[in-house]
Amino acid sequence: MTLDIRPLGPAIGAVVGGIDLTTPLRDEDRDSLLTALLQHHVLFFENQPVTPVQQRDLASAFGELHIHPVYPQHPDAKEIILLDTDDNNPPDNDNWHTDVTFIDRPPMGALLSARQLPPSGGDTLWASCIAAYEALSEPLRKFLDPLHAEHSFVQSFPAWRYARTPAERKIWEAAVAKNPDISHPVVRTHPVSGKRGLFVNEGFTSRIVELGKQESDAILAYLRLHVARPEFTVRWRWKQYDLAFWDNRLTQHYATVDYLPHRRVMHRATILGDVPF
Repeated sequence: MTLDIRPLGPAIGAVVGGIDLTTPLRDEDRDSLLTALLQHHVLFFENQPVTPVQQRDLASAFGELHIHPVYPQHPDAKEIILLDTDDNNPPDNDNWHTDVTFIDRPPMGALLSARQLPPSGGDTLWASCIAAYEALSEPLRKFLDPLHAEHSFVQSFPAWRYARTPAERKIWEAAVAKNPDISHPVVRTHPVSGKRGLFVNEGFTSRIVELGKQESDAILAYLRLHVARPEFTVRWRWKQYDLAFWDNRLTQHYATVDYLPHRRVMHRATILGDVPF
């Protein structure tokens, strides 16, 4: 089997054909996909109607899977997050974020499957934090390199949204207790490629540890705008059973909320990574 890889832009993104992800992944195909992921940061596969169990098993080929502390799980596979949104359950991911940076081993990657889509809208954008870092001036890179930032579970999962009932509050309080704020480098080194990239995001990063509040807020605000520059990004218009596989270590993504009141259902498997350095 020969993979057909079509880049979508110089900074990030490629469409991959020539592979059926509903069948068990061969070792050589896994290795080829990892090589492509290092180069393109996010890979898109069209018409891959994987079941939740197949998606879990596919993701498991790349590492240990994360169980999310508050998102609902698919009944067939607890490792699959159900992202089922509409007017009655509006999405919370319409900001630039890197998934689950509130733990000591943030995910190395994730696989997202489109199950039910609105008539239009609901696209997802990804940004290369490597390209964003490399575009900064040398003095700013040197300033950022030694800094650390705090990442907060509560920032993206506040009580008003995720602890509305006694049952929800019990789950939320356990998640808060298990996931205290944690510090990661502002600039991270990719553990495989060795490339450097920004590792702060709007979803979870609350402050830069070494700076005062005003300085921290100003720097984080600038970096959020900088990462979102179009030349660092790719936008995917979903079709049913499309699947995206992204390197979560040095990318961010943004799910557009332009489809309400219609419904959008996605399944996500999240692969644990290593401690950032």
